Amino acid sequence: MTVSKDVSLKSFNTFGIDAKAKLYCNITSVEVLNEVLQEQQSNPLFILGGGSNMLLTKDIDALVLHINLMGIEVVSETEQTVIVKAMAGENWHQFVLWCLQHNFGGIENLSLIPGNIGTAPIQNIGAYGVELKDVFYSCEAINVNDKSLRTFTKEDCNFDYRESVFKQELKGEYIITSVNLQLTKNNHKLNTGYGAIKTELEASNIKTPTIQDISKAVIAIRQTKLPDPKEIGNSGSFFKNPIISVEQFNKLQENFPEVPSYKISDKEVKVPAGWLIETAGFKGKRFKDYGVHQKQALVLVNYGNASGKEIFELAQLIQKTVKRLFNITIETEVNII
Repeated sequence: MTVSKDVSLKSFNTFGIDAKAKLYCNITSVEVLNEVLQEQQSNPLFILGGGSNMLLTKDIDALVLHINLMGIEVVSETEQTVIVKAMAGENWHQFVLWCLQHNFGGIENLSLIPGNIGTAPIQNIGAYGVELKDVFYSCEAINVNDKSLRTFTKEDCNFDYRESVFKQELKGEYIITSVNLQLTKNNHKLNTGYGAIKTELEASNIKTPTIQDISKAVIAIRQTKLPDPKEIGNSGSFFKNPIISVEQFNKLQENFPEVPSYKISDKEVKVPAGWLIETAGFKGKRFKDYGVHQKQALVLVNYGNASGKEIFELAQLIQKTVKRLFNITIETEVNII
């Protein structure tokens, strides 16, 4: 176990923000994690995974535990389904590709989402009509206070749209060490009705798609819209798509007949935050060394040397403008640190 001082986190967050950790420890095993938790009880903790869902606006005056627990294995299976266990440090997209290679279905729509396995349940990641909760079976997590290991079922996690118990009442109390997902081995339930998946498949003349075909379609769509964090600093979708009442949507539609929407229920409608931001005039706007991506208004970018504070101030400006123009509050999907 090595604890280092004043470590730059620039290469550990996808925005590429050059914030420093007062203390830093690379966690490569559950044993090391337990050891650190025992020996560093006096220090406040900051848990770092893939660094893909956060914006650092300041240095971290804490012990940063960088979770790099690795490993994938099949825990159990039947003729129809399989439960796969992945350690928290595994890259999410590489895990999706591993499942596709084994013809395990259920997460193909979640291809190319940045980040690691351990943070997926915290955020209840989702894309193109699928959420993690749809395939989630359980996860194991260590209590930072009493060091006990607890298994969380789907019900325990209180999943909601980009929400979970780990972001709410248990925030900061547990460190996820592994995740179990229940996937299909055959008779896969394909989801092609969301976004441009069907159009992408038709363009490739694919009439009876496989889970691999859907993954390739999702990857192609995301690559045309979302910048690669290795080339330009970003954290994917910065804002959540707001869910509003049907009544509020009807009023919005009076002034903006072209507004797109997705029906949630008889009482609620989801409106794309990207459309709101683009209509408000922010798409492609650049301010000094940061701005809004040219192809996707949901994505805020760091062109090189922007500070987290500057990007956060831009996010606040976007929120205020959207509220003023549409009377809709958009919330950040990215965690502001």
